[in-house]
Amino acid sequence: MSIDYPALCRALYQEARFLDDRQWDEWLACYTEDVTYWMPAWDDDDTLTDDPQSQISLMYYADRGGLEDRVFRIKTERSGASMPEPRTSHNVTNVEVLAERQGEHGIEIDVRYNFNTLSHRYKTTDQFFGTIHVTFRKVDDRLLIAKKKIALKNDYIRQVLDVYHV
Repeated sequence: MSIDYPALCRALYQEARFLDDRQWDEWLACYTEDVTYWMPAWDDDDTLTDDPQSQISLMYYADRGGLEDRVFRIKTERSGASMPEPRTSHNVTNVEVLAERQGEHGIEIDVRYNFNTLSHRYKTTDQFFGTIHVTFRKVDDRLLIAKKKIALKNDYIRQVLDVYHV
């Protein structure tokens, strides 16, 4: 197996662009059906929670159905927290390949990267930053996200978080 680093970066940049451009269907297509999308909370100043089933999470979707529901609410203006939708700018840096393996569903690649998202709404710009661990799965000729864990570093925030913030 050979890692195509530029393809990994393109997949990350494309996902970020879909969020910035509010291309919700295209964004959802970046994920496998069985994706786990998780943003744990900080248990204390140095430790993230480690079980989304028994501990507090800032966001948790056990599969793509949860993400699809979230997008449906955003698209149909049934999310007061998302109205009006903020303008965002996602920045992806320090992309590092951690592992590659043959998984149950095919080739999987673990990647770690940093993010910085600027979000503008109500004449105010907020900044969200942290580290994300993703597991890509090669499906046909595409790299899809099968697992996403987001460590938000500035977790003392003044608003409800949503998928477009990270």
